Amino acid sequence: MSEISTPDLCDANPDVQVAEPLLRGYGGREAFGGQAVVVRCVDADGPDNTLVKQLAGEPGHGRVLVVDVGGATSNAVLGDLIAADAAANGWAGLVINGCVRDVEVLRSIDLGVMALGSVPRKSNRRGTGERDVTVGFAGVHIAPGNYVYADATGLIVAERALG
Repeated sequence: MSEISTPDLCDANPDVQVAEPLLRGYGGREAFGGQAVVVRCVDADGPDNTLVKQLAGEPGHGRVLVVDVGGATSNAVLGDLIAADAAANGWAGLVINGCVRDVEVLRSIDLGVMALGSVPRKSNRRGTGERDVTVGFAGVHIAPGNYVYADATGLIVAERALG
């Protein structure tokens, strides 16, 4: 799919889930989409970006990394270094139910990034988190293997690839 338009995808596929307008774009790639790889990275001590860093270093194959930190805004789980790794390894983007940092640099990286907000404090790595789980936030449920599409208008989730 060369051009992503969430309104057009919604019109052609009325069964898609549409996220509530809570997420903002932070990456250098405004429109992105791909198959979801889903992680949950939060515990009683707050956000932990261990899995985010690990996965950003692996081949992305045009997929979208969905990161649920329970909406925590105390610490960022994505910054410029991890984002640069993700872009270099072929990830289409990240969708984060939490915060990012290094916003000025993120805008220069060819990677889609949607998050709740930004905060300068980094995440502490404790090695916690779960991979390949179903998460729910912003009114949508995202399971491993679903497809996520995002642009300046919003974010949608589908059970199959759309085109």
